[in-house]
Amino acid sequence: MLKIRLGVAPAAGTGPAEFAGLAERLESAGVDSLWLSELVYSPEVDPMIGMAHALARTSKLKVGTGVAILPGRHPVLVAKQLLTLAGLAPKRVLPVFGLRPARATEHDLFPVPAGRRAAVFDESLVLLRRLLEEDSVSFSGSFFQVADVSLGPRPAKRLDVWLGGSAPAALRRTGRLADGWLGSFHTPAQAREAVVAIQAAAAEAGREIEEDHFGLSLLVADRGVPAELAAMAARRSPGAPLTDLVATSWAEARRLVEQYIEAGLSKFVIRPGHGDFDGFLEKFQAELVPLQN
Repeated sequence: MLKIRLGVAPAAGTGPAEFAGLAERLESAGVDSLWLSELVYSPEVDPMIGMAHALARTSKLKVGTGVAILPGRHPVLVAKQLLTLAGLAPKRVLPVFGLRPARATEHDLFPVPAGRRAAVFDESLVLLRRLLEEDSVSFSGSFFQVADVSLGPRPAKRLDVWLGGSAPAALRRTGRLADGWLGSFHTPAQAREAVVAIQAAAAEAGREIEEDHFGLSLLVADRGVPAELAAMAARRSPGAPLTDLVATSWAEARRLVEQYIEAGLSKFVIRPGHGDFDGFLEKFQAELVPLQN
């Protein structure tokens, strides 16, 4: 049986003042995990700094990035951050990485050689994984070269690295190089196809991804879907009904999560479509937490 777990993400525009104290509140409410997006040109907290803050103020809550951008960052520095966090908060650090920012205006903040972003991502992942799993690493690639790098103690439990993305190349990359997948704006049928594609790519690479390492980020817009989000959903899944991509009520959220579970997904990030986190958390606990096992 798949282990079903549901976490939450702050509402869009949640700044440091609103974020302070959120982690303790979620832990007290028994929420499994908190997820932080990388949106630079916004009030939202930086995901790595937000993770450190939330982990330091709790003892059980897991905290993840959903998603952070890897190409444009040096893998050694990213590995050092993750190993530090995992050492300070064992078994509670959940990194998820993506290819490029969701907003085109932020692409230049993560510079890579022109036309080579996918290649940089692949090499970054290979080096990052080695740095997280080996005591000393020497590596010579097209973009990164390191010699006898040691970053200090590694956590007793291996640190999993998940990826986002929906393009066929992104799904193949997940199968070849990652430990799990966190999608978004997928219908249940599309999510099932993504799981199949990822596992096929993993098998072709001589790997296997654990069956409960597939998840999805779901927006609950029970007060209406903002035009910007509707447009984003249409771009990500052209032709798909909006109600199969965004939950427009809590009953619809439960229906969609149940269908995603049938499609083979087991980890979920539920995002509020408005800023009233009080009402959101109460309904999250009542409608969705009972689906956990």
